Amino acid sequence: MKLAYIGTYPPRECGIGTFTYNLANSMRISTAKAVRENEILIVAMDNNIQKHKYPSEVKHTIQQENQTDYLAAADFINLSGADVCILQHEFGIFGGASGIYILPFLHRLEIPFIVTLHTILEKPSYSEKAVLKQICAMANAVVVMNEKAVRFLTTIYEVSQNKIELIEHGVPDIHFDKKQSRKEFRVQQKKLLLTFGFIGRNKGIEVVLKALPAVIAKHPQVLYMILGKTHPNVLRHSGEEYRNYLQLLIKDLKLEDHVLLLNEFIGEEELFKYLSACDIYLTPYLHEAQISSGTLSYAMGAGCAVVSTPYWHAADLLTRDRGRLFDFNDHEQLASTLNQLLDSPETLNKIQANAFEYGQKVTWPRIGKKYLKLCKKQIKLPEMRLKKKEPALDLLLLPPFSLMHIKRLTDDTGIIQHAKYGIPNLKEGYCLDDNARALLMVLMTYKQKKDRTALEFMPVYLSYIHYMQNKDGTFRNFLSFSRNFLDEVGSEDSFGRTIWALGYLIGYAPNDAYYQTGKIIFQEAVPNFHKIRSIRGIANTIIGICYFLKANPSDENIISLLQNLSYKLVTHYTENKSPNWQWFEGLLAYDNGILPLALLHSAQILQDDEIKKVGISTMDFLTEHTLKIGTLSIIGNQKWFMKDGERSYFAQQPIDAMAMVLMFYQAYNVTLNKNYLDKLFKSYKWFLGENDLRISLFDFETNGCCDGFDDFGLNRNQGAESSLAYLISHLTVLKAYEKYYETAAGIPKPMQIVQQKYFQA
Repeated sequence: MKLAYIGTYPPRECGIGTFTYNLANSMRISTAKAVRENEILIVAMDNNIQKHKYPSEVKHTIQQENQTDYLAAADFINLSGADVCILQHEFGIFGGASGIYILPFLHRLEIPFIVTLHTILEKPSYSEKAVLKQICAMANAVVVMNEKAVRFLTTIYEVSQNKIELIEHGVPDIHFDKKQSRKEFRVQQKKLLLTFGFIGRNKGIEVVLKALPAVIAKHPQVLYMILGKTHPNVLRHSGEEYRNYLQLLIKDLKLEDHVLLLNEFIGEEELFKYLSACDIYLTPYLHEAQISSGTLSYAMGAGCAVVSTPYWHAADLLTRDRGRLFDFNDHEQLASTLNQLLDSPETLNKIQANAFEYGQKVTWPRIGKKYLKLCKKQIKLPEMRLKKKEPALDLLLLPPFSLMHIKRLTDDTGIIQHAKYGIPNLKEGYCLDDNARALLMVLMTYKQKKDRTALEFMPVYLSYIHYMQNKDGTFRNFLSFSRNFLDEVGSEDSFGRTIWALGYLIGYAPNDAYYQTGKIIFQEAVPNFHKIRSIRGIANTIIGICYFLKANPSDENIISLLQNLSYKLVTHYTENKSPNWQWFEGLLAYDNGILPLALLHSAQILQDDEIKKVGISTMDFLTEHTLKIGTLSIIGNQKWFMKDGERSYFAQQPIDAMAMVLMFYQAYNVTLNKNYLDKLFKSYKWFLGENDLRISLFDFETNGCCDGFDDFGLNRNQGAESSLAYLISHLTVLKAYEKYYETAAGIPKPMQIVQQKYFQA
C-alpha cells in the first residue's frame, strides 16, 4: 500500500507538521515488513515566509497562496501510484477565503482520501462552514479526535455518522526516568510547573502568572517554565508584543526567581525529557473553542498531571481523574487548585498514573495501526465520491506569476510608462494611467497572494496619484523623469482609471492608512464625476464607484452618481443601437470590453434589470465580433471598426484583451453561467499565442508583456500598460477559478449582503 500525505511538515515549525510526520512514520513502522520506505510520500504545505530543506520523503510542495500548485500536486499524486491520500486539515494552512484553495485539489484527486480535522468550529462563518462541508462530502472518511467533534460534525456540518471515525491524537512512545531528568535540569528541589507550545495571547499564560504569588506563598520552591516560541502568525503581525507583556508582568509580580521563559522550539526527545521532569502541566487557554490540542495529548502521554481551563479537548480528556479543570481567566481558582495538588502528593501521583495509563493507549504505533486499518477499508470499498466537472479554466497552462518586470519598471516616483524591449525607457517618464493600473494590480496581487513585494509597491503608486491631483480634484496625467508636470489636466480616461483604482483600494485596503488616504483622494475627485463626457471615462469611473460602495454601501450621494453615470451609458446605447449594431457609439474602437463591464458592475450593485440587459446585450455584440472563430480577435487600432464598415485586425493591444477577461469574469459573477469562464480563458490565452498571429505576447524571459502586434509582426517593447494588462488578466483568471469553487460550495458573494440591505428594501 502506497500512502500520500498532505499537510505541513518538518523542518517547518508547526504543530500540524509534527502530527503529519508522526502519523506517516507510525504507519510506516507499523507495516515495516510489508512496506518499503519509498511507498510513503509527503506533499508539504509551504507559506513563502522561509525556505525549508525537506527530508527525502517530501516529494512535492504547495505554496499556500499559489492556486496552480494545488492542481499540480493533485496530478502528481494521481500519477504516483498512491492508493490513499491522507489530508491534514487546518483552515490556516490552505490559501484563499477559509482555505478554499484545497477544494480544486480535492475535485481533481482521483484516489480515495481521508481527512483529519484539527479544527472544527461551533460557530463557523458561512464560508468556513461551506468549505468544511464540501471537504467532508468529498472525503471517503473523516477522522476526528474526540466525541464533541463527532457531535459538531453531525449536527452543525450535517456529516453522516457512518463517514466519521474517532481516532485520538497520537503521542510519541518516548519515556525518560523522572529523577534523572530532574537532575539534568537541576530542579530536584523544585516543584516544576510547565507550559509548552507556540506562544500567543490566546494561551492565557498571564493567568498562571497572576496565580503564582498565592502558590509561592505556600510552596516557595515552585518554578514555572514556559517553553516555546511566539507563534509565527503572531510574530508576523504583532512581533514579540505578548512575550514583552509577559516579561513585564513577571517583573511587576516579582516572579523573576520563579518563572523561566524559554524562547525555543525543541524536538520531541528533548520535549519529553522536560515533560517527564515536571510535576504539573498547565494549559490555561482563554477560550473553549479548541477541539484538539497536541500539547495536551503529549502531556498526558508523558504521564503529567494536567491542570487546564475547560476548552473542548481538555474537558473531554481530563475526565476519570486524569487532571483538574479551572474556569477561564480565574487565577484565584487556579491558585487554589495548584495548592491542593501540591499539598497532596498522593493525589498528584494518582492523577499522573491515570494520565500515563491513558497515554499508553494512544501512542503513535497504536494510532498508526488504526489509520492503516481505515486506509485498507477505503481501498476495498467502491469509489463513492462524486466527481464534479472541472471548470473550463486550466490553471496549469498559466506561466508562473511574477512581478519581476514591474519591479524593473518601478522607481521611487512611480512606474515608468514605456520600455525599449524589456528595459525601462526613462525618456518617456510617467503617467497617471499606468500608476493607477499598477495600484490596482498590486492591490489584487496582495489580496489574492499576500505577496510582500506588492505591498511594498502600493505607497509608491498611491503617492504618485496623490501628487498628480489638482486642487479641484482633477488629475494631471504626465510627469517627466525629472519630475516636471507635462500637462495641466489629464484625459477623462485617465481620470476614470484612477477612480477605479481608488475605489478598489477603498474596497480592499490592506490597512487603515491606505484606506483613509485613498478615500480622501477619492472624495476630492467626486465633484468632477458629473462632468465626464467620454464614455470610457464614465465606464472606468462606474467601476471605481462600485468598488467604493462595497466598503461604503449606504453612501446615498455615491449611489445617486452611480445611477446617473450608468444611465448616461444606457442613453448612448439607445441613441446608437440598430438591429445589427448593439453598441454605445457608431464604431468599435479601443478598450471596448470596459463598457459592458461597467454596466455589469453597476447592475450587480443597483439590481437594475435595464442596466443589466444593456450590459448583456452589448457584451454579446462584442463577443460576436471578437470571439466567433474560437480565439480572441481584438478590434485593431489601425482603423477600428466603423458601423457598416470593415473591421481592422491589426494594432491589437493588450488592454483590450484585459477588458474582455474582466468583462467575462463579471458576467460570470452576475449570471453564474459557466460558459463565460470558457470565454474568459479564451480571452486570456490571447496573451499566450491564441490570437490572429499565433504568437505569444508574454515574454517568458523578462516576465513582461509585449505592447501588441501589427501586420508586420510583434511590437516587442514591454511597457507598463501592456505588462499590467497581462498581470491583471492573470490574477482575474485565478480569481475566476476561486469564484467557481466558492459558488460550488454555496458561499454567497459579498455584494449579496449589500444588495439585500440597501437595494431590495
